[in-house]
Amino acid sequence: MTIAVDSYGPVTDNAQSIYELSLIEEIKDVDKEIEGQFGFKPDFEKAKHYLEANDGAGNTFKATAKPVLIGTAVVGATTMIFSLILVIQNVLGVEPEQILTLLNPFTIFGFIAGGCIIYWFTGASTQAVTTGAYRAVEYIKQNIRLDEEASQKASIEKSKEVVKICTQYAQQGMFNIFIAIFSFTIAFACLAAPRAGEDGNLAVSLFVSYLISIAVFGLFQAVFMANAGGCWDNAKKVVEVDLQEKGTPLHEATVVGDTVGDPFKDTSSVAMNPIIKFTTLFGLLAMEIAITEAFRGIAPSVGIVFLLVALYFVWRSFYGMRIPVKE
Repeated sequence: MTIAVDSYGPVTDNAQSIYELSLIEEIKDVDKEIEGQFGFKPDFEKAKHYLEANDGAGNTFKATAKPVLIGTAVVGATTMIFSLILVIQNVLGVEPEQILTLLNPFTIFGFIAGGCIIYWFTGASTQAVTTGAYRAVEYIKQNIRLDEEASQKASIEKSKEVVKICTQYAQQGMFNIFIAIFSFTIAFACLAAPRAGEDGNLAVSLFVSYLISIAVFGLFQAVFMANAGGCWDNAKKVVEVDLQEKGTPLHEATVVGDTVGDPFKDTSSVAMNPIIKFTTLFGLLAMEIAITEAFRGIAPSVGIVFLLVALYFVWRSFYGMRIPVKE
C-alpha cells in the first residue's frame, strides 16, 4: 500500500510534464484526428486542469507515504541501538542505566551532536539541489533560446546536457554527505571508547545517545520536511488551479516557496531513511571494535582524525558546492 501511494505522486507529476513536452496542442488538426480515431472531441484546457489538480493529489500522497518509510528506518534503528546496549553490557560489564543518564555529560553531548548532524544533513542536501538547479539554469540561459520566436520543441542534446549537470551535482553532494556521515560515525564511536579510571565507562554513553538522537531527530525532521514540502507544492497548485492566477505576484511567491518545498519533500526527507539506517548499522559495528581492549588505546587518536575529516567535508558540502562568482 505504501509503495502504491508513494508511486502515485511521480506518475501524476510525469504525466503533466509529458503532456507539456508533447506539444499536442500545436499539431495541426489534431483535434479532428483524435475525434476520428477515438470518437470524442478533446478539451485541452480541461485536460491541463485535471493534470494539474491530479499533481496536487500526488503531492499529498507522497507527503503521507514518506513518514511511513522513515518510521521503518527508526524501528530498525531502535533494534540496533538495543543490540549495541547489550553488547556494551556484556563486554564492559556495566549496567546501561548507570551510564545512560542525563546526569552524564557524555550523554548530553551525544544528543546534541546527533541533532546537529540531522540539521546539517538537511542543509547540505538542500544546498546540493539548489546549486545543481542554478547551474542548470545558467546553462539554459547561455545555450537555449527562450524568446517568443524560439522553437517550442525541446532539443534532445541540450536536454541531455541539463540532465548531466543535475546528475553531476547530485553525485557531488552525495559524496560529501556520505564521507561526512561515515567519518562522524567512526569518530564518535572511537571517542566513546572506554577510558582508564573508575569513571572510564561513562564515555560509552556518548555514542549510544548519538544514535538515539539521530533516530529521534531524523524521524521528526523527515515528517516535518515531507509535510512542509507538500504544503509548499500544493500552495502553488491552489494558485494555478483553483485561483487561476498564473503569472501574478502571488503565483511568483508560491513558485519561490516550491523551490524550497521540492528539495524538502523529494530529497532531504526521503534521504533521511538511509542516513538513519546506515548510521545505526555501521555504528554498531564501529562501536564493537572501539570497545575491544586491543583498540581502546588508539581509539581517541583515530576518532580525532576522522572527526577532522568529517568537519572538512561538512565545510565542503556548503562552500565547496557553491558556484563561483564571475568577475
